[in-house]
Amino acid sequence: MFINTTFKPAWWLSNRHFQTLYPPLFRKIPAPPLRRERLITPDNDFIDIDWCGEGDKPLIILLHGLTGSSQSVYMKGLQRILLTHHFRSVTLNFRGCSGELNHSARCYHSGETEDIHFLYQTLREREPNTPFAAIGFSLGGNVLLKWLGEQGKEVDLFAAVAVSVPLILSVCATKLDAGLSKFYRFNLLRELKRYIADKQQHLEKIGQPHEADKLKQLGDLSKITSFWQYDERVVAKLHGFKNAQDYYQRSSSRQFLKSITVPTLLIQAKDDPFMTQAVLPELAELPPTVQLEITSAGGHVGFVAGKNPFKPVYWLEQRIPEFLRQQLNKH
Repeated sequence: MFINTTFKPAWWLSNRHFQTLYPPLFRKIPAPPLRRERLITPDNDFIDIDWCGEGDKPLIILLHGLTGSSQSVYMKGLQRILLTHHFRSVTLNFRGCSGELNHSARCYHSGETEDIHFLYQTLREREPNTPFAAIGFSLGGNVLLKWLGEQGKEVDLFAAVAVSVPLILSVCATKLDAGLSKFYRFNLLRELKRYIADKQQHLEKIGQPHEADKLKQLGDLSKITSFWQYDERVVAKLHGFKNAQDYYQRSSSRQFLKSITVPTLLIQAKDDPFMTQAVLPELAELPPTVQLEITSAGGHVGFVAGKNPFKPVYWLEQRIPEFLRQQLNKH
């Protein structure tokens, strides 16, 4: 169902790009108290997870966006605020995003749900009776929604929240080729190409020449200027898709919404520079478990409110705990 939003953008950040860029560029936030744990994956690689909070309080699994990590500003802000609301949290750093490159050519992508499922199963075995929820941002939101749809009633969560999700990947890849959105595309692709180059060197250094060769065979990535090209050359080849279109079609989360059984809040801004309104689902596509909150402004993972430029209000850090608390009370 659609729900009315309480978000009102700060008057001094009325532009979509200001909303998107202000938090990562200007928000200074101390790191929450984190405890790192390394899990060995079924394919003998690893993922690093960062815990915040102690005891047996409800546990929230967090998924970051493309080229992000537990150190992203929106992740640190949310982990700090969840702690004050008496939630524990654990961030899944996608492969290669924790500050240490992983041990195989395999990377993460928008449709890769094996690692979140492995993490969920590991935690659920440890804590069979703890109330769990999950939150994903951008790429992490797409992964979360796809996983929830794939699992249906097999997953035991009291709530889920997904923010600024690229629900139709092909639309979003094309949008990033237009106008000022090219700025984000340029920076993200630069980081991704550096990630691949660094990983190739890393795999050679740790004695994994076969894995390093998989990356070498991708060829010279320097001329890549769009996500269509990158996903065709890199993601599709590394992860068994026919091409970029096949990757986008199979990995886009909008088609999985109808199968979600967990109470889920989906927050999307109409002015998100990473996508167009064509990605937004129709009411008929939403099961009773999924609430869609559409804001007129907010940019991409921005949602900055407040009347005083010296005291910005990060609305997501109010809205998300509110939803979690509502659903926990019903659980």
